[in-house]
Amino acid sequence: MELPKFVQIEPVGQCNLKCRMCPIQFRQDGARGGPAAFMPYGVFCELVDQFQGMEELHLQGLGEPMLHPRFFDMVRYAAGRGVRVSTNTNLTVCTEARVRDCLDSGLAALYVSLDGASAEVFEAIRTGARFDRMLANLRRLTRMRRERAAPLHVGIVAVAMRLNLHELADIVRIAHELGVDEVSVQHLCHDFGEDSLPAHYRPMRRFVDQQTLTDEDPERVAFHFEAARRAAQALGMPLRLPAIDREPAAAARPAGSRCDWPRRGAYLSYRGEAMPCCMVATPDRVNFGNMAQAGVQAIWNGDAYEDFRRRLASDEPPEICRSCSVYAGTF
Repeated sequence: MELPKFVQIEPVGQCNLKCRMCPIQFRQDGARGGPAAFMPYGVFCELVDQFQGMEELHLQGLGEPMLHPRFFDMVRYAAGRGVRVSTNTNLTVCTEARVRDCLDSGLAALYVSLDGASAEVFEAIRTGARFDRMLANLRRLTRMRRERAAPLHVGIVAVAMRLNLHELADIVRIAHELGVDEVSVQHLCHDFGEDSLPAHYRPMRRFVDQQTLTDEDPERVAFHFEAARRAAQALGMPLRLPAIDREPAAAARPAGSRCDWPRRGAYLSYRGEAMPCCMVATPDRVNFGNMAQAGVQAIWNGDAYEDFRRRLASDEPPEICRSCSVYAGTF
């Protein structure tokens, strides 16, 4: 199979926050107090060189990418080869120097995680973050972008859940006030419901069960989604909202066409393990081997990857995919 044009690489496998919906806090590698969970810069360059024909690189997985001491060198390396580079960040460690790097390194798009419009809600979700500091960093980023007339695209990404549903419209208003280009709201991506789930991720399953909108009062969801739509229309703010009802969304597409991630894109952990997609998030749930060790071509066209693709295209997909919001059409 031809190598993908889209690649997602996790430069950092650890984070300075413990966000309630993120499994990185439960991963047993890159834990606080342990060795740094960073992809070596040389390994990154070798991987980029092996993905011949790559057009887009999303340089983030789990973890905060700006913790990597050579993150912007990675951006420059890939951008210098004509690759469009994007990233996601919690923006809490984005100093003025890092803002300059965002604008000067060739980074094409930066997506900022903002899951609340008040300190109370935001800090209850993004454990360890300060709402005022995060907004100050975002304000500085958009101001410096404007002053330099830099082409960097800046978006806000919010994960919708019961905790923050009532603040979605205010998130849109904050985005407009700060000069952000778009707001994308997504559903909790996975219910961590597979039988093979490692035991240390079970707290994630409980949190998702408590916060998912799939089982929320549909009238409450519709009310707050409509409020966000009206705010976006009034302000001219591009807004993406997810579908919520899993059954109609899934039934609208034949089983074999519900997800093409493992065909169109590669996802690598900071150690080089290839996973089906960003929704799996962590290689101890499932991976196909290590591209940093065995090579990109060998893993991409290996038996494990091919078997997973075949099952995903069938009426009996891998168990880990069955409760995924992308597969269900609710992402």
